[in-house]
Amino acid sequence: MLLSRTLLRRHSVLPGFDLALGFALLYLSLIVLIPLSAAFLKTFTMTWPAFWEAVSSPRVVASYRLTFGASFAAALLNAFFGLVVAWVLVRYEFPFKRLIDALVDLPFALPTAVAGIALTAIYAQNGWIGQWLPFKVSFTPLGVFVALVFIGVPFVVRTVQPVLEDVSRELEEAAATLGASRLQTFTQVILPIVLPALLTGFALAFARALGEYGSVIFIAGNMPMVSEITPLLIITKLEQYDVPGATAIAVVMLVISFALLLLINTLQTWARKRQGGI
Repeated sequence: MLLSRTLLRRHSVLPGFDLALGFALLYLSLIVLIPLSAAFLKTFTMTWPAFWEAVSSPRVVASYRLTFGASFAAALLNAFFGLVVAWVLVRYEFPFKRLIDALVDLPFALPTAVAGIALTAIYAQNGWIGQWLPFKVSFTPLGVFVALVFIGVPFVVRTVQPVLEDVSRELEEAAATLGASRLQTFTQVILPIVLPALLTGFALAFARALGEYGSVIFIAGNMPMVSEITPLLIITKLEQYDVPGATAIAVVMLVISFALLLLINTLQTWARKRQGGI
């Protein structure tokens, strides 16, 4: 045992593991742990009745409902269509394929404020698309959903695409030889392989949507109790110099987000074990 550990350290690709680990933990502490701890410490200065009043008022609860509900629904839609887009880009050849592949990354590069203005103009009642729709999109909760779908697509596509590229077509041919239909081949052969990556893309899109601000505030309309997202409510509290109230709402968002992401990661682990068992 001691010999194997000595050999492992001697032949390590990155020398100075202890030093590198120390720097990594220091960096994460400065960037992640200390700021998050500051939010908790600021919240602890509040009494329990004040904290509960700050995080459970009807306006705040309405913002929770919209933020988490729209984020979850947008991530689900992105998981489905992101898988379809990744499948098309990997399995088919067609004109302007590279252009479409590059357009997938556009939400990454586009400033969120620009995206919000563009979506608002397009889906407004006199916009290119909005004028043909029988319902209103801009300045409604549906507009929030549209913005979150827009910014979340690349996470699923870029997570699933490399996995699909590694899937051998011989597996599909073998399944077809054994009499499996196309649906059976996809659900029983392809999907179990892609599922962990798909869950990862869903988690990334969901987490990105929870914290989105720039592209949403323009198209949402920001009407209290209707189309006001939680990040905007936190900004509003800070503008009113209510720092404890803002941090209290932020802590609730953080705890719920962490619990949901932990659940998704647990599902990821289960999917990987199931795939390994198969």
